[in-house]
Amino acid sequence: MGILTRFKDIMASNINALLDKCEDPEKMIDQYVRDAESDLGKVKAETASVMAEETRAKRVLDECQEEIDKMQKYAIKAVEAGNDDDARQFLGKKKQLEEKKVALQQAYDLAADNAAKMRQMHDKLVSDIQELNARRDSLKAKLAVAKTQERMNEITSKLGNGGSSVSKFESLEAKIDKRLDEANAMAELNRSADSVEELAAKYDSAGSSDVEDELAALKASMGK
Repeated sequence: MGILTRFKDIMASNINALLDKCEDPEKMIDQYVRDAESDLGKVKAETASVMAEETRAKRVLDECQEEIDKMQKYAIKAVEAGNDDDARQFLGKKKQLEEKKVALQQAYDLAADNAAKMRQMHDKLVSDIQELNARRDSLKAKLAVAKTQERMNEITSKLGNGGSSVSKFESLEAKIDKRLDEANAMAELNRSADSVEELAAKYDSAGSSDVEDELAALKASMGK
């Protein structure tokens, strides 16, 4: 049946290649499932119709056989009653029914064969859809993992290129530490210069005290 043509793409081994061509593989997977389920609905309706035809053909065939059996019984009764003419009519009708039965049997055999094929097709499609649903879950799981891996690769690439916030913060911290070290060194140098000046002042003041002492001694010797 042409109704299953599209379904061949779904179950084909190159489904991954088909997904690669699609901008949104997840939507494509769901669309395949919807198409298959729509096809299943049509196949199910057609199968029911063919099966109904098989049932009708069987009923007509059985009814014909019942009429043949009935004509046979009437012919026997007519012979038993000594009415050969009536028996001939019943047997003639039986002959017509038997010829009709041949055509009805052929119709029934064809209807039964069609019904068997449709039931087989229906069952196959149900099985294929179940498999497709299982593959859909698997494909979606793989797709989710692939997307996660792609994001991880992107993040890793940024980190490797120093583009992360952490890397920038560490660089800024290093610059601040450097400025702080330079400021502390300058302060140390300034403190060293002040110490030298203080030391020089100490000796300067010490010299001044010696002069005063010498002046006092001079005055004492002069009686002043």
